[in-house]
Formats: sequence, C-alpha cells, structure tokens
Amino acid sequence: MDLLPRTALTEFTLRLEEEAYRYRTPMKFGGRVVTDVTVVNVHCDTTLADGRRGCGLGSMTMGVAWAWPDPEIQDATKLSIIVKLARRIAAAFESSGETGHPIEICVRLAATRKRIATEVAEQYGLTQPIPELAVLLAGSPIEAALFDAHGKAAGASSYALLTSEHLPSDLGELLHDEAYRGLTLDQFISPRPSDTLPLYHLVGALDPLTPADVEAPVNDGLPETLGDWIQRNELTHLKIKLNGDDPNWDLERIIKIHDVANQTLHRGSSTGKPYWYSLDFNERCPNEEYVLQLLTDLQTRCPEGYDRVEYIEQPTARDLTRPDAVTMHRVAERKPVVIDESLTDLASLRLAVSQGYTGIALKACKGHSEALLLGAVARHEGLFLCVQDLTCVGASLLHSASLSAHIPGVAAVESNGRQYCPEGNSSWMNRYQPMFEIRGGEVPTNLLAGDGLGYELP
Repeated sequence: MDLLPRTALTEFTLRLEEEAYRYRTPMKFGGRVVTDVTVVNVHCDTTLADGRRGCGLGSMTMGVAWAWPDPEIQDATKLSIIVKLARRIAAAFESSGETGHPIEICVRLAATRKRIATEVAEQYGLTQPIPELAVLLAGSPIEAALFDAHGKAAGASSYALLTSEHLPSDLGELLHDEAYRGLTLDQFISPRPSDTLPLYHLVGALDPLTPADVEAPVNDGLPETLGDWIQRNELTHLKIKLNGDDPNWDLERIIKIHDVANQTLHRGSSTGKPYWYSLDFNERCPNEEYVLQLLTDLQTRCPEGYDRVEYIEQPTARDLTRPDAVTMHRVAERKPVVIDESLTDLASLRLAVSQGYTGIALKACKGHSEALLLGAVARHEGLFLCVQDLTCVGASLLHSASLSAHIPGVAAVESNGRQYCPEGNSSWMNRYQPMFEIRGGEVPTNLLAGDGLGYELP
C-alpha cells in the first residue's frame, strides 16, 4: 500500500441505474431507424490511498443498433444482454480488489470483461460471440464513473491526474507495446479543456432539409428543418448521414444539404466563419470505388461542396480482418478517412492504418481508457482526430465533450442528443444549458473544467 501514489484508488463501490427516453423524431443511419434510447448511469463511491473520498457519475446511451447490428437478434434482446453484461462487469470490478490509477485498473481488468462476455453469451444461448463494440459499450459508463470519482476525490480534473506522480505506468506498459516505452499520457492529453470547439450537427437520412420536406411537424418549439437548426445554432459543421448503397441518392443529398447551407450559413457575413461537412456512410459502401466515384461526381457537380468535405467516416464493413477487406488508400489521397466501428484496440488501429485509413474517431462509449490511450497514439503518429458521440444525452454528452476538449487536435464536438432526445438533457439544463443550446456554432467546453470528468452533478 505504501508504494501506491497518494491518489491511487484503494476501494470503490458501483451502483447502476437505467433511464429510457423516446426520440422527438426518428433517426436513420446505416439503413436502421432508431426511435428511443436506454441510458445506463453508474454511480461510484471511492476512497484514495491517502483517505480522501469522492463520488462520481458515469453515463452512456446504450446504442445497440450501432454496437450490435445483427439483424437476427431483436434490439430489445441485445439491450437486455448489454445491460446484464454491464451489471456483471461492475460486480467483477468491485470484487477484484484492484488498486491504482483508474486506467491501470481498467487495463488490468480487460481480460475479465471479455471472460464475462463469453459467459453471458453462453447464458443467453448465443451462437456468435457478443461483438467487441457491445462489450466496450457495456463497460464504458463504469470506466467513466471510476475516472470521475477518482478526480472528485482528489479535488482535481481527471485529465490533470495523468502525470507520473499519479500514474506510474507509461504508454508502453498500458498498451503492452515496447514502441511506446517512455511516453506518458500527459504528453498528449491536456490538463485543461479548450475554451470552445465547433459543433458537428448531425443531418440524418430522414431529417427534413426545408419546410417542404416536413411531413409531420413535431411542434415542440425546436427546429423542424436543417435550415432552422442552422439559424438557431449558427452552425458551421454538418455531419451528413448517407446510404452507401444508392450513389444517386447520396450525391443529391449532399448537394441539397449544401444548397441549404449556402442559403443560411455565415457565408459572406461579417463573421467570416468557414463551414465543413463530414460524410458518414455507416459502413454501407460496397467498395472503395463507390466512395471515389461519389467524390468525383460531387467535385464535378458541386465543387464548393466537395471543398467543404473535411473528412470521411468509415465507409465499408467493420471487419477489417476478412479476406476481402476494402482498403482506403486512394480515397485517403483526396480526403482524410477515419476508422470508427473497426477501432477497438491498438492492433485494430494499426491494421486500419495499413489499409489506408488516415485518422481515428474516438468515442466515449468505447471506454474512457481506450479513448485516452488511442488518442495519445493518434497524436504521436500524426493521425487525423475526431471525437463522435452515440446520440449522447446528459452526463454522457458532457463526458464526450470533455474528452474532445482535452485532446489537442480534435476537429469538433458532436451533440446529437439535443436534436433527437432533448428530454434526456432536461435535468442538466440549469447548470449546463450552453452545452445543449448552442450559440455561434461553438460548444463552450470551458464549462467542463471542474473536478473529475469536468461536470458537476445536478
């Protein structure tokens, strides 16, 4: 015990609860339509080596349609399995007796998490293993709670507790890779958040662009069209969901969105702000040629829209180890291409880079430890960086935003929950309204400079 840093975790307890919300409008991505969400919240009480105590909160939306897209299993069944998995992982963490920095505990217990996933799959009679993304998703609010409680007990930001004084392990030890020996997390992660980051606003495949597209108005006081959202939040970054299996629809969708953006964004105004698009195919493209042809057609039909494409999210299927895996070398010569669904560890990152990917999409829903470690690797290797959410609401959105704000080089923040599930943000509005009601197209991430993961409990 005497060898532990004074801020090391020596005891912790975890308590899980669930919340469920309906979306105000359906969201379509990757050929799937989502209309509701279940959130898992994890409360953590912890004691440090020097006797200080703290309480933390981790939260995550259980996006089973993204983490486990198997059409043979009902979403309700997958959700039940993932929540069961989260509870089993939490119990294993509690009873492990592990001590140290939260990231050391999470790395050491990774094998336990996989073992539990195998056991749960057997209990449910599954013929295939639970996908790694689903396992990471189940564990993510537990990791967040540990980090938040650690910082709150220490009276410091979790991101400021990554120095060798508090975290003796270097990246080589944490990643089990000698190539990173001697490198430390605090070399790549900022102890304080950036003041602001641009908001990347999601344009779902079902979202109305103009009043003529509105078939059933919600009439809840929030915008009904893309143009309305642009005006309300003064947006400068648009994330465009595409089909990936209908080139004409994809092309026309981008051009229509560009037309709306051109009419309502800050083009020609005194602010002079640039605006950008990201293209998200949700793994639906059959091959690299599909993406190349779309870019060529867009450059021909709408050169200004082409110039506004900042990056492209993983266009093809997530299994990069299959014999017919699609590479992205030629696409990456034209635009940055980030790996998303395939990114689960360092090995998958290296495989993606070998196949032409030039950037990574970090997500809090894959676990805070993984985001910090792979974010550090990406910065060390000079890769394009972005952080994406999983239609996060409440504490999960604040966590995702704080992660974005502490990794230098991250392009922007996503905040899809404010569009589709504002009810999930309601209990946080008094303290953090500017995080959900955007002005100037910017997220005021300097509000997340508190202890732990940066947010105060409501």
